[in-house]
Amino acid sequence: MPLKKHKPEEIIGKLREVEIVLGQGGTAAEACRRIGVSEQTYYRWRKEYGGLKTDQARRMKELEKENAWLRRAVSDLTLDKLILQEAAKGNF
Repeated sequence: MPLKKHKPEEIIGKLREVEIVLGQGGTAAEACRRIGVSEQTYYRWRKEYGGLKTDQARRMKELEKENAWLRRAVSDLTLDKLILQEAAKGNF
């Protein structure tokens, strides 16, 4: 079975469902079966998204993508600079 990539909005909705089940006296295992994820996934989601609202989670994911792009840009520029410095040492 292929893994499904959940969107932040879906994750927050599922975390709310778990909280309802737990509030009604259910167990974490039961709640996880209900939302279709493992307990490990639930705890990882809770750590990452716990307490966030949907729009906050969406913005966080956008910022993570932007941060990754910026890191790649900086590393590319650093590499270019190092190459130019090495070339400048040679004879022209």
